[in-house]
Order: sequence, then C-alpha cells, then structure tokens
Amino acid sequence: MHKQPMKAPGKFPPPPGKERPKLNMFTLKRVLGMLKEFYPVLFPIIIFCILFSSVTATLPAIFQQQVIAGIQEWYLTGDWQQASGIIVPKVMILAVLYIISLIAVLVQTQLTAIITQGFLNRTRKTLFDRMQNLPLKYFDTNKHGDIMSHFTNDVDTLRMLISQALPTIIQSMVVIICVLGIMIFYSIPMTLVVICGVAIMLFVSAKVTSGSAKYFIRQQVSMGKTEGYIQEMMNGQKVIKVFCHEEKASEEFDRLNEELCNDSFRANSFANCLGPIIQNIGNIMYVIVATAGGIFLLSDLPNVSLSGMAFELSIVVPFLNMTKQFTGNVNTFSQQINHVVMGLAGAARVFEVMDAKPEEDQGYVTLVNAKFDEAGNIQEVPEHTGIWAWKHPHSDGTLTYRRLEGDVVLDQVDFGYEEGHHVLHDISVFAKPGQKIAFVGSTGAGKTTITNLINRFYDIADGKIRYDGININKIKKSDLRRSLGIVLQETNLFTGTVMDNIRYGNLDATDDECIQAAVLAGADDFIRRLPLGYETILSNNGSNLSQGQRQLIAIARAAVADPPVMILDEATSSIDTRTEAIVQKGMDKLMEGRTVFVIAHRLSTIKNSDVIMVLEKGRIIERGNHQELLAQKGTYYQLYTGAFELE
Repeated sequence: MHKQPMKAPGKFPPPPGKERPKLNMFTLKRVLGMLKEFYPVLFPIIIFCILFSSVTATLPAIFQQQVIAGIQEWYLTGDWQQASGIIVPKVMILAVLYIISLIAVLVQTQLTAIITQGFLNRTRKTLFDRMQNLPLKYFDTNKHGDIMSHFTNDVDTLRMLISQALPTIIQSMVVIICVLGIMIFYSIPMTLVVICGVAIMLFVSAKVTSGSAKYFIRQQVSMGKTEGYIQEMMNGQKVIKVFCHEEKASEEFDRLNEELCNDSFRANSFANCLGPIIQNIGNIMYVIVATAGGIFLLSDLPNVSLSGMAFELSIVVPFLNMTKQFTGNVNTFSQQINHVVMGLAGAARVFEVMDAKPEEDQGYVTLVNAKFDEAGNIQEVPEHTGIWAWKHPHSDGTLTYRRLEGDVVLDQVDFGYEEGHHVLHDISVFAKPGQKIAFVGSTGAGKTTITNLINRFYDIADGKIRYDGININKIKKSDLRRSLGIVLQETNLFTGTVMDNIRYGNLDATDDECIQAAVLAGADDFIRRLPLGYETILSNNGSNLSQGQRQLIAIARAAVADPPVMILDEATSSIDTRTEAIVQKGMDKLMEGRTVFVIAHRLSTIKNSDVIMVLEKGRIIERGNHQELLAQKGTYYQLYTGAFELE
C-alpha cells in the first residue's frame, strides 16, 4: 500500500474560513470606543490635557513675533519704557502658560498610565471570559500557543498604542493644524513654501508606511505561529525524543523563526528609515524657508496674509521656528504611524477572538437542590440535600419539577464534525438509572464522540437525546454538565495542592469529603506517601506524579462531584493491572446506583456491564450483555477470545 509522506509537526493548514485579521479604521474606532466605555470621565480629561498642552506648544511663535516687533520698535525709537510694556507682559504670560501646560502634561501622563494598565487588565479579563464561552471546536482548530499569543503579544501592542502612539499622534495633529493656521495668518506665500516641502514629506511617509504596515501585520501572525509551535513542541518533548525527531523539529522551528525574523526585519527596516528621511527633509525645508524669507525681505515683495502685516524680520524669524516645529511634528506623526499599525494589528487579532461565535445555549431547564414534602412532591430548596431536580418552566408560566435520576436515551442520533460528513450513524442507546453501559470498538469508531454528545460538547445533526425524558437541547449546558461526572483519557491537573485538584469536582466539598473520594478511587494510599500528603503542590499538569497516579486523582475528582451519571473514558487505561484491581473495587462502589457509560479497551473491566455495545465505523453492530455477546460469536466474541486485536 502506498503511504503518504509524513508531515513535519506544526505544518498544518489554517482552519477553513480563517483569514488574517483585516486592518481598518473600524478597529481603531472600536479601541477608542472601549476606552470611552471603560473610562467615561478620565478619557475626556486626558484628551483635554493633550489638546491644551498641544495648543500651548504653538503659542511661542505668536509671542516671539510680538516680542521681536517690540525689540525692533525699541531699536528704532530707543524708548525702552514703551518697548518693555510690550515685551515683559508677553514673556510673563508665556511663562504662566508653560507652567499650566507642564501641569497638564503631568496629569495626562499619570492618567494615561492608569487607563492603559486598566484597559489592558479589562481587555485580558474580557478576552478570557469570551474564551470560556467558545465551543470546543474553536480549540480543536486553533493552536493553543497561538491563542496564548493573543493574551501576551497582541494585548501588549495595545499598550504601546494607548500609552504612546495615540496621544503623540493627537498632539502632533493639533500642533500641525495650529501652526499651519498661524503661518497662514502671518504669510500665505511663506506658508505655500512650507506646504510644498510637507507634501514631499507626506508622500515619502505614505510610501514607507504602506510598505511597513503589511509586514507589521504579518509579524503578529508569524509570532502567533511561532509561539504555537513552541508550545506544541514543549508538550510533545517525549514523543520527539522517542522518535529522534529533534533535528526535524529544529528545522521546522528555524523555518517559522526565519519567517518571523524576515517579517520583523522588513517591518522595522521600513519604520527605522522613515525617521532619518523625514528629519533630513525637514532640515532641507528649514534652509529653503530661510532662503525664501531672505529673498522676500531683500526684494521687498508684498506680503499676502490674514494679518495684513508686511514682510519683516519679526515674521521671518518665527516662521523658521514654526517650520522646524511643523516638520518635526510631521516626522513624529509619521513615526507613530508604525506603532499604530502594530497596535491595530494586535487589536484586530484580539477582536478576532472576542468576535468568535460563542457556544450557543438556548436551554432553560435548570438543575436545583430539592427535597420531598410530606405529600411526596418535590420542592426546591436553597441548601444541598443530596437530591437534585430539573426545574422546567413552561410557556404558560407554570413550573414543573422532576427528580434527577440519570435516565439517558439516544434515539437514532446522527453526527458529523463537518457538515455533510457524518461519523455517527443511527445511534440508539437506552440507559436506565443505575445501568452500566459499555462501548467497545477500534480507535475512531465513535465511542468518545457519543459521550461528547451527551455532554453537549457538540450538537447532533439528527435524532434526539433525552435526559430524564427532557430533550437535552432544553437543558442549560452548565446544569447539564454539572449533573455528569467524567474521567477523561487525557488527565488534566491544575497548579495547586492535591486537595485542590480533587475539590475541583465540587468546590463546596469539605476536606473529609475529598479524602473519602480519594479512598473510594484508591488514591488515598499514595497521596499520604507524598511529601506533604494532600497539601503537596502539583504543577505542570502533575509532572511529579506517574500517569497512573494522575488518573487516580482524576477519578477521585469525579467521585467528589457525586453525580447521578458517570462517563469513564478509558479511566483505567494508564493504571497497571495490580493497581487496576484496587481501583476497580472503588469504581464498583462509585458506580453503584448511578448510570455509567464506560469506554474501555480492556474487556475484563466491562464484563459486568448491563449492556455492551460494539461500534464499528460510527455504527452499533452488536449489543447485549457479556454472556449474550459471547453466545453470538460475533465481533465481541472474537475480541474477547483474542481472535483479532481491538485496534
């Protein structure tokens, strides 16, 4: 048989329909809208401080013209008394304005620091909350490292955008507009000279910025890919070493890292060359304006202006300073565009997660604590009594309660991860309260998929799933999942103590209840032999424990939840035969009186199941108890007797 060449780890095509984030003004508008929403008072104060300090920065040109005019008058008349009446007040007013401007700048910088960190804090919280509401399909089709990059690199670009780029751009724009207005007021011909030079600066800036923008966007995407690959390789280090794949993994990382390096180099090479180019054009502009001013003065040309003033030294000298100020702010504006582009690229990726379609939940039936009154009717109570009930509101305004018993029915269910491509066909399962239902079959037969449908991790394409006679689409997902206990094949332990990890199944459980659950699962013995017993800190997914020990804690975590329905997906797959015998006793106690769905490759663990279902290619091909299936001498008989391997 011809084999397809193996792909290097990490070389996966992008998820269908997933495009690079688009950069547009809507993204900027959305960021500003969030700032205004989060800080309705502080944000306008910052804008006012920026505007005030910016306008104040343009006033020296006006005062300089008036002071020079006063000096000229003093030079011509020799009357210092009259000249000082013009010069001294102007200087004092300007000093006062500078002091007020300094205060405004201090207020602005402090408030900007407050709202920047607050904005990033709230953005991360919002991002994390949105992530909790995303369906499993999102995490199945996106690399976890790339998702993590949204919280780190992408959010950090917003820090530069809010704290530096946007305030600087607003300040530069205000200064440019004000200086341009003052220039036109004093001399339109000189203003035209400056505008011609600025047009050249803007043309160069636009060309360079357009080149850097696309690479800044690529840089953020490449960074996400690289971090995703690193995270993938860290999780798979054992596999890499077992199959001697270190060299191939390094080659793939080098390729991704080289792509990131190239995108970053191109983006920053454009950005870094912009400043010197604009600055030198500004210097040339200064010389041109000085030359033009000298020509206008020597030629005694008429001045066209809103002020009606003639060409004098008191106009030309301030014009030189205004030219420097004008071109300097154009340069500053151009340089900050790159930070804006990078910030908006990060913002677009953040909004991509925020705008991802959340997990739909139209359920309205909830799970409540209950008790029976003297007449035997169910009543809702606030405290936990050990009895749960489904609270079912009806369209006529009435409420009905039904005790949670664990009656699960799958009726002719079809399902596919992709539309039009079903992996389960006509699945019918009838699990009565207290029954143990087992699924066996080869990998990919659909065993785990069935249990995922019961949890509503995915929604079915056709058929019905009923829980205690209620269509599970009507049950609120959080309440549905609270009524189910599950032990997955892949164990996940969180950073914290052993006790904390067991209590994860029921946050209201006492220490004694957690210990009882550990005893039931057969985990108490090894936990007490740990350095600090139940207070031993676990980290890095419990890397200081064996796989079997981790699985035992996961079983204890499910036991402390005390649900009426249990799903055991290869729950003892990582436990040796001797430990399995110990655990099986606890599992038998755990399963007493509960509806249990078991997925197992070891057929010895499911012999006592009420119903065993054999799956093949998404269909149930055999069903019955252990003895009935052996008597049929079909697939289960062949599996049990070793006629062929389960895989």
